[in-house]
Amino acid sequence: MKIATYNVNGINGRLNILLRWLKEDKPDIVCLQELKSTTFPQKEIARAGYRAAWHGQKSWNGVAILVRDQEPLVTRRGLPGDPDDSQSRYIEAAVDGVIVGCLYLPNGNPVPGPKFDYKLKWFDRLRDYAAELMDLDIPALLVGDFNVMPTELDVYKPERWVDDALFRPEVRRAYADLLQQGWTDAIRHLHPDERIYTFWKYWRNSFEHDAGLRIDHFLLSPTVAPWLRSASVRRKPRGWPHTSDHAPVVIEIDVPGDASQ
Repeated sequence: MKIATYNVNGINGRLNILLRWLKEDKPDIVCLQELKSTTFPQKEIARAGYRAAWHGQKSWNGVAILVRDQEPLVTRRGLPGDPDDSQSRYIEAAVDGVIVGCLYLPNGNPVPGPKFDYKLKWFDRLRDYAAELMDLDIPALLVGDFNVMPTELDVYKPERWVDDALFRPEVRRAYADLLQQGWTDAIRHLHPDERIYTFWKYWRNSFEHDAGLRIDHFLLSPTVAPWLRSASVRRKPRGWPHTSDHAPVVIEIDVPGDASQ
C-alpha cells in the first residue's frame, strides 16, 4: 500500500498539479492539507480514479483523504477536545482495516501570541487523542503537515529559526511526546541521519538551493511500523510551475491480508 501526504496549498488553484502528480505516482491513499475551500473537485478526482472524503473551510485550512477505487470510511471529522473549534484541520478514515488520520497542525506564528497558544492547545488535543488510538492497539497512522521541525537535522540553517513557532522548544517537545507514546516517525526511522526536506519557501530560490524544512510527517502505530518498507519525498512536483511550496511525501507499507479483522 502506497500512502502519501501532500499540502496542496489551495486545491482549486492547483488542481492540475494534483491531478498530474496522481497520474504519475499512483498512490493508493492520499492525505491532503490546505484545501482552502468549502467545495471540493469531486468529479475531477473521481475521473482520476479516487474517492474522497473532505473537511473544508473557506479560504483557510481544510483536509481530505483520497482512496484509489474505493470509498474511505470516515471515522472522524475534527479533533476531539474542543467542541467550539471551527478550524478544519483533522479528518480520519478507515481503509482496508487501517485507520488513517489526516491532519494540518496550526502554524502558530507569531510568537508569542494567541496563534501560538492555539497551536500548543491543538497539539495537546492531538497528544490526548493519539494516546486513545494507541490504547486501542489497532493499525493507525497520523499523517500530514505537522508544522514542526523535530530536530536540527530537519531544517536548513536552524539558527535562523530559533524563535519561529515551527521550531520552538515547546513545539518540538510536543512532537517528541508523541514519539514517546510509541509512534514511529517513518522518514526518520528509515533515514536516521539524512537531511530531508518537504517544504521550501517560494522566495530567494529556496528550492533551487535546497534551503528547506521537514514538516510533513508520517507517524505509525506499533502495529503499522513493522510493515514499513520505504519512505521518500517526491521532489519533482515541487519544481513544476505554479506548484505548492510543499512536495508530496510517500511511504509504502505491506499490509497483512487480515488487517481488517
